[in-house]
Amino acid sequence: MWAADGGGAIDAASTSPTGTAAEAEPSAELRGAVRAYLDHLLVERALARNTLASYRRDLARYTAWLAGAGVGTLAAVGPTDVSAFLAVLREGGAGHPPLSAASAARTVSAVRGLHRFAAREGLAPTDPTRDVRPPVPARRLPKALSVPEVERLLDAAGPGPDAGPLASRDRALLEFLYGTGARISEAVGAAVDDLDLAGSTVVLHGKGGKTRLVPVGGYACRAVAAYLTRARPALSVRTGDGHGALFLNARGGALSRQSAWTILRRAADRAGLGGSVSPHTLRHSFATHLLDGGADVRVVQELLGHASVTTTQVYTLVTVDRLREVYATTHPRARG
Repeated sequence: MWAADGGGAIDAASTSPTGTAAEAEPSAELRGAVRAYLDHLLVERALARNTLASYRRDLARYTAWLAGAGVGTLAAVGPTDVSAFLAVLREGGAGHPPLSAASAARTVSAVRGLHRFAAREGLAPTDPTRDVRPPVPARRLPKALSVPEVERLLDAAGPGPDAGPLASRDRALLEFLYGTGARISEAVGAAVDDLDLAGSTVVLHGKGGKTRLVPVGGYACRAVAAYLTRARPALSVRTGDGHGALFLNARGGALSRQSAWTILRRAADRAGLGGSVSPHTLRHSFATHLLDGGADVRVVQELLGHASVTTTQVYTLVTVDRLREVYATTHPRARG
């Protein structure tokens, strides 16, 4: 059980036998505050739809927990309440298992943002999360394929430019992903008009409505050109509802993220790579191979569309590990 002083609202009557606040239906005021904050993120910040959905779930859990603690307004929340909720995230409680460090960090970010917004908009006199810091997730090294593995994967997607429409599309899609570093959502969201094969560039539509112009490599240009010339017209006449989408499905509609992932997984299975390939694998490989080749991390940041270079720098850890491995196995005095 947590005692609450300094503005906290938790007491013995509002906690479960395990010492955590039992969840309850949030008040109309709490729900209204969350709704206003999410509207702000959508309109003013142009947050991506998936991020908004995650924030909505996180804040629904937070406000239900506050309601269980007897808190009906954000103005009544004190620092002790926030600290107690963070303990629930770390240790579990109120019918929920402990969250991973990454999920807990995202939830803390959503809660802090809500309280900052409430203080700024006059919904609360102060921000009780001012001194709260999210847990730092462990830095996970992205999975990257070697260059020979990428070549096996691409070859497994389609036998060449004279393949049937679907095999030609699959090869073009995977060459495009590796040749541009695009997210799968960016690839399936690309339109034919976004592509400039003569200039070997494409406009990608990234998170938060941001766009960026990136080069398209020679192999990808040739694969996409073959697909546009032979395969896409054959697919588009089947229903014609794909409009201007670059990559079409077997019925002529725009290819979905799920279908793109299936294409990648099947190619990985045929290449003998199995479960080691995920939707972001080609993007990770794109970044790692650029850095291995001497590219500046800030150039890679621009190509990937990262808002902060800190996000991109995780790829430098991969290359440092690779350097250590090569050094250890090749230098005559590396091991003493």
